[in-house]
Amino acid sequence: MAPQQRPSRSRRRLACVAAVVAASAALASGTGFAAGTGVVRAAGPSAPAPTATAPTATAQATPAPAQTAPAPPAPAAPRQDTPAFGAYLDYSARGVDRIAELSRWLGGADLRVGHTYLPGDRWSNIAGAPTFLEAWADWRRERDDRMFVLNVPMQERNEEGVSDAEVRMLLRKGAAGAFDHHYRRLAQRLVDLKIPDTVIVLGWEMNGTTYTHRCGPDPEAWKKYWNRIVTTMRAVPGQKFRFDFTPTRGRDAVPWTECYPGDDTVDVIGMDAYDMPRGMSFDEQVREPYGLQAHVDFAKSHGKPISYPEWGLFRNGDNPEYMRRMLAWMDQHKPLYNTLTDYCPHGVWQCDDNPESAEIYRSVLSGRPDVPQPTPDPTPTEPTVPPVTPPNCSPLELGDWVEYWLGGKLCLRFDWFSRNW
Repeated sequence: MAPQQRPSRSRRRLACVAAVVAASAALASGTGFAAGTGVVRAAGPSAPAPTATAPTATAQATPAPAQTAPAPPAPAAPRQDTPAFGAYLDYSARGVDRIAELSRWLGGADLRVGHTYLPGDRWSNIAGAPTFLEAWADWRRERDDRMFVLNVPMQERNEEGVSDAEVRMLLRKGAAGAFDHHYRRLAQRLVDLKIPDTVIVLGWEMNGTTYTHRCGPDPEAWKKYWNRIVTTMRAVPGQKFRFDFTPTRGRDAVPWTECYPGDDTVDVIGMDAYDMPRGMSFDEQVREPYGLQAHVDFAKSHGKPISYPEWGLFRNGDNPEYMRRMLAWMDQHKPLYNTLTDYCPHGVWQCDDNPESAEIYRSVLSGRPDVPQPTPDPTPTEPTVPPVTPPNCSPLELGDWVEYWLGGKLCLRFDWFSRNW
């Protein structure tokens, strides 16, 4: 996974003002704008952006003192009607760092969910390699209301195209207890890191064909193996794990309901829901067999919360309608959490391929949950630095009210004639 960095964006504000009479008239009429050139604004409160220019002068802004960016507001208590959300940003410590960056892009939104995956290449990594989870554990422990979501494979060589026959044999070995010690070790590591309440997405997308931990070759053995892993990890003292059963949306290779291991070992019923296949509308994604509505109904019938550990764009490209509808769907059905897969082609922040969907995501989620903002003081305040009048410039006395809305005093340069000839 190689996420892309979004290009930084800068803004440039041009300073323009009106001729003296026009400026006074416009401000007196309540427009709050000044047009023209050759008038200088002294340091003071920000004024609205100009809309026009006049041919008789040149704008020159008074130098302003360097300012330190204000500290971000303290996070508010999570709103009860706002689903906890985050994004998959990278599997390593870089993913932790990018949580704060994504929050800033979203206007200070409170991303309370961190999400990563254990490597599925070998058992030593599935059991939790030294130092791999430390940065995530540090992030989780910083605040009590945060949630750490960890995808855990059920087999090594998890993406190596292992045959159905071998998968069937491995599932049966797991159901008989051959791999218990790996999961006991992982559980102990999570407890030792003081993240015993980790949400574990175990054997995700089991109804497909991608992973060695798929269910299709032997659903009964798969369910027994799931139950064995959960029982083993729950036996470790101090654990508070929640286990998330997460198929991919739709039927795929096998109906995911045939893989459900039972209410005793499932705490959350998730779904990985991407915008696919090509040409399928959001309404069809809701109505299809084993689709979004079936997921919600199944979880309700079993008394379980839902989740969306993976979701995002895919076969239909930059699809703002999907983005709008999926966000509204989650607002309606209140999953325990959701985490957008934020790399190309699925994402919106680390992927420049989906600008229209990015605008929808950003506009809907910016600032969540609501953070109280300070009430502005309607009384004009004096500049903290005395106004500086440039040379060859005559101050114009327009009154306190006009100067407040302009952001300071105006002055007319004497040398505009010579500089324009």
